[in-house]
Amino acid sequence: QLYPRTTASSSDHINTQVRLIPEIFLCQNHIRSEEHAHQSMVHELIHAVDACRTKMDPLHNCIHAACTEIRAENLSGECGFLQEYWRGNVGGMLTSKSSSFVKHGQECVKRRAGLSVRAIPNCRERAEEYVDAAFERCYEDTFPFDRHPNLR
Repeated sequence: QLYPRTTASSSDHINTQVRLIPEIFLCQNHIRSEEHAHQSMVHELIHAVDACRTKMDPLHNCIHAACTEIRAENLSGECGFLQEYWRGNVGGMLTSKSSSFVKHGQECVKRRAGLSVRAIPNCRERAEEYVDAAFERCYEDTFPFDRHPNLR
């Protein structure tokens, strides 16, 4: 993950700032398989690409946070049918008229992005609103890929 770190510009810590340090850690005790490691790495690299190509400030701008989470969930493969099946999130898809097989990936991306945005203290209260506001534009954005990497 891209972890926020506190940096001080003076020894007395009067001018303390929180910023993102561009490091990615994959913890062995959280990785279930080689595929999970691959998806986690792609997810985090999408965040890194977003940080490099834009003036994104996900710690202070909740729309930015929502957008990068939408892109990372969508492009990493974490919302694939099998992943959702193993998480137990496809049962309602097969019986509900409001949900469909085709839309389930989008619903998964929204749900998981919402959980990530909710973890940011200043975005917690309105996380779903931020995800909804950013969803259409950010879900369609496949950069740095020419097309969605999981569509062959």
